[in-house]
Amino acid sequence: MLSTVSRQLRSHPALIPLFIFIGGGCTMSMTYLGRLALRNPDVCWDKKNNPEPWNKLGPNDQYKFYAVNMDYSKLKKDRPDF
Repeated sequence: MLSTVSRQLRSHPALIPLFIFIGGGCTMSMTYLGRLALRNPDVCWDKKNNPEPWNKLGPNDQYKFYAVNMDYSKLKKDRPDF
């Protein structure tokens, strides 16, 4: 299969940017999916030792990928302990 792809790329060099951008898009989407699975507080992989991981987050923990106009270091705790 790789030989067929390389033969097509040699005969049609206009396909090279298409393969680069599709490969980059797949890589970025898989990286973001992995980040969501490992870093998001809504995902619980170990229900026995940590059944509610969102309760262990402090008020100044940033778990969003990109926060606009939000400084998490200056937030104060305004919720009760459970």
